[in-house]
Amino acid sequence: MNHKKKKVFVAISGGVDSSVAAALLKKAGFNVVGIYMKCWTEGLACTTKEDERSARLAALHLGIPFYVWNFIDQYKQRVVEYMLNGYEAGVTPNPDIMCNREIKFGLFFKKALELGADYVATGHYARVKKKNAGYALLKGKDPEKDQSYFLAMINPQALEKTLFPIGEYTKTQIRSYAAKIGLPNAKRKDSQGICFVGKVEIGDFLRLHIPQKTGAIVNTEGEVLGEHDGAYYYTVGQRQGLKLAGGPYYVVQKDTATNTVQVTKQEQDIMTSKLLVKNVNWFSPFREKTGPVSAKFRYRQEDVAATLKELADGSIRVILEVAQRAITPGQFAVFYQGEELLGGGVISSEMI
Repeated sequence: MNHKKKKVFVAISGGVDSSVAAALLKKAGFNVVGIYMKCWTEGLACTTKEDERSARLAALHLGIPFYVWNFIDQYKQRVVEYMLNGYEAGVTPNPDIMCNREIKFGLFFKKALELGADYVATGHYARVKKKNAGYALLKGKDPEKDQSYFLAMINPQALEKTLFPIGEYTKTQIRSYAAKIGLPNAKRKDSQGICFVGKVEIGDFLRLHIPQKTGAIVNTEGEVLGEHDGAYYYTVGQRQGLKLAGGPYYVVQKDTATNTVQVTKQEQDIMTSKLLVKNVNWFSPFREKTGPVSAKFRYRQEDVAATLKELADGSIRVILEVAQRAITPGQFAVFYQGEELLGGGVISSEMI
């Protein structure tokens, strides 16, 4: 296939993965344009300046055009507000999944195509494969780095114009190739923390944006065990930061209306085998009994065998073969059939 006239806009974050993605596309003969998305500039942990510099140096080394697109206002509205509103409502949102849907495969994708891109590309460890009349999203080849979970809510139609150049490789191979071609960020550490915000603990970030409010920590019998500084900051399954004697204790649930955090010493109290998933984004039409299906509820979690039943309102009842720890309302359930991602949706607080 002759790629010489095909233009690809690559989201270069400053890390080694997206830089190698750009390098591989250039090597394949594409007309590559590097784009750095500026989404956040606040806080001591913000790494925007060093990220942008790293991305610019990588583009310079590769000899490709490089531009900075400012999405700060849109990121604040579509990702940060979503996250803060979710915590204030008593659920646990996932800003990385929303960032992919709204920013990388929303604003960036749309603007790139408007400016003449034939494709967009990112440094995700995932793969796209032509399937029947459409396209399938597959896990990345490296099971330790597969990032398909984070892509479960993007528009399925975007796959036709999306490239994931590093999805066929392992992280070790990517690092090795970066060093081989002399990329200046070949040894740069992987980013940690919230998408685009940087190395900050979620609890610390929330405390900067949601006022602290003292409340009671109670056990499952309602007995007061201690105090917390805001029910918003806690999540189901959490055991760090409770400051209770005689633990470990686990958060079973939080009630933001009464500002109460309920805890237990029994890990089985936070195990779940049935749940309801809403607002499901399917990459191909849902069909019951199309073969074994698995689910995962957080990045890096092992897939677990599941039975799915579609309800009249389009939500999905999920029954797991093995109960899972700390399945959390507001987070995302993602469904697979082998390596193929079938779809994903929001875990409802109406646990069944």
